[in-house]
Amino acid sequence: MKVCIHQRGLYFEELDPEVIYRHSPGRTVEAADNTLFSTLTMNPQSLHLDAAASARTEFGERLVNSMFTLSTLIGLSVAQLTQETTVANLGFGQIAFPTPVLAGDTLYAETTVLNKRESKSRPEVGIVEFLHVARNQRDDVVAEARRTAMMRRLPPEDQR
Repeated sequence: MKVCIHQRGLYFEELDPEVIYRHSPGRTVEAADNTLFSTLTMNPQSLHLDAAASARTEFGERLVNSMFTLSTLIGLSVAQLTQETTVANLGFGQIAFPTPVLAGDTLYAETTVLNKRESKSRPEVGIVEFLHVARNQRDDVVAEARRTAMMRRLPPEDQR
C-alpha cells in the first residue's frame, strides 16, 4: 500500500519558539509586479508608478510598494508554516521597512515563533505570535513584521 503525504503547514503543537524557520524559494520582484500591485490596490503614489518623478528622488528610481513587500514576506512563509493550519490572522504590529526594495531585488524570508498559547475560548485552536523578516539578495533586512494568528491544533487522531 502506498502512503499519501499531504503538504500542509505546522499545527500549533508543532510550532517551536526555539527554531528559526527559513523559507524557500525566494521571490524576485519585477517592475511589473510593483505596477500591478500598486494599481490593483488603488495606490497612485509616484514613487511606485512614475519613473521620471522617482528618478528625481534620493533613491533615483521607483520603489517597490511596501505593502507588496509585506504581502510577499508573509506569503513566503505559508507553505512551510501555515498552509491549511491557520484559521485567521488576528493582527499585525511593529511593521518596519528599514531598506527599500527595488525592481530586480530577490526577497528571502524567515520566521521565528515569538510566543504561543492555547486559546481561552476555542480549545481546537491556539494563538501564535510570529516575527517575519525579509532580506534581499545582499542580506539587507527590507521588512520585519509581527503577526498574531489563530492556528489549528493537531487533530485528535494525530496527537501522540
